[in-house]
Order: sequence, then C-alpha cells, then structure tokens
Amino acid sequence: MVGVKSIPSPAISADERSHEVDHPSSLLAHFGADQPLRLDCGVDLTPFQIAYKTYGELNADRTNAVLICHALTGDQHVANVHPVTGKPGWWETLVGPGRPLDPAKYFIICSNVIGGCMGSTGPASINPATGKVWGLDFPVITIPDMVRAQAMLIDRLGIDTLFAVVGGSMGGMQVLQWTAAYPKRVYSALAIACSTRHSAQNIAFHELGRQAVMADPDWHNGAYADQGIHPHRGLAVARMAAHITYLSDAALHRKFGRRMQDRELPTFSFDADFQVESYLRYQGSSFVERFDANSYLYLTRAMDYFDIAADHDGVLAKAFAGIETRFCVVSFTSDWLFPTSESRALVHALNASSARVSFAEIETDRGHDAFLLDVPEFFDISRAFLQSAGKARGLTSKDG
Repeated sequence: MVGVKSIPSPAISADERSHEVDHPSSLLAHFGADQPLRLDCGVDLTPFQIAYKTYGELNADRTNAVLICHALTGDQHVANVHPVTGKPGWWETLVGPGRPLDPAKYFIICSNVIGGCMGSTGPASINPATGKVWGLDFPVITIPDMVRAQAMLIDRLGIDTLFAVVGGSMGGMQVLQWTAAYPKRVYSALAIACSTRHSAQNIAFHELGRQAVMADPDWHNGAYADQGIHPHRGLAVARMAAHITYLSDAALHRKFGRRMQDRELPTFSFDADFQVESYLRYQGSSFVERFDANSYLYLTRAMDYFDIAADHDGVLAKAFAGIETRFCVVSFTSDWLFPTSESRALVHALNASSARVSFAEIETDRGHDAFLLDVPEFFDISRAFLQSAGKARGLTSKDG
C-alpha cells in the first residue's frame, strides 16, 4: 500500500485560539447598541468590539497618528510577539526603532479587522443574542465595512486626521477605501501591492480556498465550534494554495528547485518528497494554529467584493476627485497576484484627479510577499515618502 501522510492537527488547541477571539491580548474598543456599525449588506452590527495595538505616543497636536491596515491573514500584532504563535510581529521589517515607521516618531495603530478572529467581532465571536459562536449567522462584511469600523476606533481615540494610512494587499485595499471614503481625514497614503478591485483570477483562487474549507467534513456548514472541532485540513489546503500566489516561480526555484526533503531518492509514495511540498505543508499546518476557518471565508469574500470604481459610475478617477491626500503607490515586478499594471491604473486615475502621487515599481523576484520581506529599496522609498509628508505636515523632528 502506498504511504500517505496528511496534514497534522494543529499543535495549539482550539481553546487557546478561541480565548483570543473574545478576550484578546491587546487593547479593546467596545461599541454598544447606541453605536451600531451599519454594514453594506444592510445589517446593523451591534454590539461589536475592535481589538487593536498601539506603538509610540500621540503628540500634543494629535498629528502623528499612523494607521496600519493588515492583510488577509494578518492581525493587530504588527510589531510585537504574537500571543498565540509566539512569533515576532508580522511587519517588524517596516515598524520599529530605526525603521521607516518608528514608534519614537509616530503614534502607530493597528486593529484587527471586523470579521477577523483575533479579538474584533467576527464569525468566531460569541453572538450575544444566542450565547453561541456566530458561525455563518454572522453577516457578510466588505472592505468599506472594515474601514467604517476603523474610523469609529479612530474617533474613539480622539484623532481627527491620520498622518498616514499604510497597508499592503488587503491592507492596501483598506488604504484606498480610507482615501475614497474619508479624504479629509487622511493626510498621506502608502498603498502597497494592491489594486482598486479584485481580478477574476484572484476571485477564482479565493473560491478554490473556500471550497477546500467547505469540503472538509469537520466544517459542518460553518457550525464546527458547536462540535468542538475545527476544519484544519481544509483550511490548511486553502492556505497552501493561497501561499503559492504570494510567491513567484523564480523565488520558488531559487529557494527549493526540485531538491528532495531529507532524502536522496524518492519514496515512491505521496509523502512530501520535495522540499517545496514540505514547505507548503508547514505553511498550512502553522496557519491553522492562529486562524479561524470561517473568518477566512468572510475576509476572502470581502476582498472579492471590493471595487472602488463601482460606487462612482465605474469611473475610478471620480472616487478621488478633488482629493488632497498625498499618495505613494508601490508595486513589485514579480507580483502576479496584484501586478504592476493594476498599480499603474490606480496612478493614472489619481493623476486624472490631480492628486499628489508618487509611484515606484521595485524589481525583485520575491513575488507578492515582497512587502513583508527585507527589500531595502522598499524601505528607502517608504522612509523618504513619510519624511517628505512629515515635513509638509509640519511635524517636528521628534514627531517625524
């Protein structure tokens, strides 16, 4: 019989993960019945909460606040040890002492998006009306919903205008939504490896991932929490498929090629003979330790629905008409998930709106994930943009 090894169960228990869902190891903003979140689907979400982290201090003029918007599988733990995995923050390459986003200069805020599973209200949270996990009873959310919730958090923190909104991938979508929905509240915007709408190919990849989750017999039509289980195999496969899109062929070849994993000859089985197979399995199994399957469905669907031009008669330039926000748009040559052509379309629309915009296409073979990695040119561009905006904003040398 041919040997088969499936993806192992997560090392972290469901109880450990679920504790962070409603009682996160971060700051919390609670919004009661008097402050509902009006969702695009027509539902008022109430009550709800937003989990967030801050780094640095708000200056006396409240002009140095920076909002970081996380990507699909990110969370609020951008520059600190993750409470579930124990790993470093997901963007410590950009955020930290001496980095382009230095807490000594800026008051940095990062919140878990609505629909997430690290403390902000989402499908893994307890539905106060039933006392049970929301599951698929949670309303479908959109990128604009996420941004409206963030705006409510920024209001709660007493901040009128953000010095900068920064994000890549799904985070970049949020950046663009911020500038379209609240142009007077965003002084500068750094939009990285993103687009103003999801392509058919990206929607297709997301559907592949969702179907992998829903095909897992432990999914139970989204009610797996009631069974005390988690569809970790389906979610792991979804993560493996998505992770391939975050890389490039050149990066995979350079890192793995066709090298064998801890052996010289094939096993003639379906075990992970190749290093790239072992790597993908690790990515899948480690992901399910910290992420909820239903949240994955909801957040990927939110990205699919995103289309800024659709709300402006299909004309993208209208979304940014008269905007005074300073933009920096960054793309990477090997990113085929959000290719440079989509960034150029955004830049053309901003130019048509007479917006202040700079654009950089960075040559690298690291694919979409380049914005999370050590890419010096990206850091230099980010630092220069923020410093220039800070000078125009009138921030002191201490503030940036």
